[in-house]
Amino acid sequence: MSIFLDAAGKNRLTPKQILGDPVLFLAFGFGSGLAKKAPGTFGTAAAIPLYALLVQADMLIYSLLTISVTLAGVWICGVAAEKLGEHDFGGIVWDEIAGFLITMWLVPFTWQAFMSGFILFRLFDILKPWPIKAIDRHVQGGLGIMLDDVLAGVFAAGLLRLAFQWGWL
Repeated sequence: MSIFLDAAGKNRLTPKQILGDPVLFLAFGFGSGLAKKAPGTFGTAAAIPLYALLVQADMLIYSLLTISVTLAGVWICGVAAEKLGEHDFGGIVWDEIAGFLITMWLVPFTWQAFMSGFILFRLFDILKPWPIKAIDRHVQGGLGIMLDDVLAGVFAAGLLRLAFQWGWL
């Protein structure tokens, strides 16, 4: 019994096909989206090495790369959905990578902030409070795939900033 998907999407693409296609490789978070259970959490975890590099960089570099990851994600996720034959397939986790980078964007690094950011982002992404759920249901294509996670990241970042201002982190 494998922890990885045997095939993905309505077009039943194999892990080998996904890992061998540069766009799908990125869309599936370097393979993390192939997890059978909790691919979004694995996708968010795939953002950790990128975050670890970016948090050491100048804020301008962090900002430019986060914006680039997010904007490129609209195209990456849209193409991946077409190749899979399914809109917002669970294994497409590039949006989780962008969402986590957004969550941590303007937050000073501490281990507490890092763990809190991870948990808050996952909660907002899973629970999808208004308006995230409405946008997730009504916006299609790559933009729709990305936008709910961008908003989840913004909501999580807002709570993290408040936690810092109130001295909780």
